[in-house]
Amino acid sequence: MSLPTSGPSRADLVADTALALLAERGMRGLTHRAVDEAAALPQGSTSNLARTRQALLELAVRRLADREARVLALHQMPDPAAGTGSLADALALAAHRALTDNRALTLARYELALEATRRPELRAFFDATGARFRDQLSALVTGMGSTDPARHTLSLIAWADGLMFSCVAGSFGADTPSLEEVRAGLRELLEGMLGH
Repeated sequence: MSLPTSGPSRADLVADTALALLAERGMRGLTHRAVDEAAALPQGSTSNLARTRQALLELAVRRLADREARVLALHQMPDPAAGTGSLADALALAAHRALTDNRALTLARYELALEATRRPELRAFFDATGARFRDQLSALVTGMGSTDPARHTLSLIAWADGLMFSCVAGSFGADTPSLEEVRAGLRELLEGMLGH
C-alpha cells in the first residue's frame, strides 16, 4: 500500500497515529500492531519503519516536537522590545491552543514525558527535542531584561506545564480557562519576574 504523495509521509502517519493512541489508550495501548490497525496499514508496516519500541517512541517524540512547534507558533513569538504584554499574549495563545484544539496532543506529551522518566535513552531524546522552545523562551526573557534568565525560563515553563497538566489530566480537567484568564495569569507572572 502506498500513500498519496500529497498526504502525510508514512512516518508522519505512523507517528500521528502513535500520538493519538497514547492520548486515547495510554502507554500500554501503544503497540506496533495497534498503530497498524488504527492507521489502516498492512500488518507489519509500523515494525518495518520503527523496529523496536524505543524507535517507535522516538518517532512519536520527534513528531510531537514538530506538531507542538506549530501549536506554540515559535515563529510568531514577539520581539523582546515589544514588552511583557506582547509575550504574555503570544504565550497565552499558545497555551490556550494546547488546552483546547490540541488537548489530545498535550495528553500524549504527558504520557511520553512520564515514560521518559523510566527510559534514560528516551529522556535524552525527549529533552533534546524540547530544547528549542526552552532556548527561544530564554532568549526572549533575556532580551526583556531578565536578571536571572534560567530561573525565569524555568518559572514560565513550570507555570504553563502546571496549568496544562491540571486542565488536561489533573483536578481542573473540566475547567478549561478562557484565553483571557490564561493571559491574565501570564501577565502577572511576567510582570512580577521582570518588574515591568
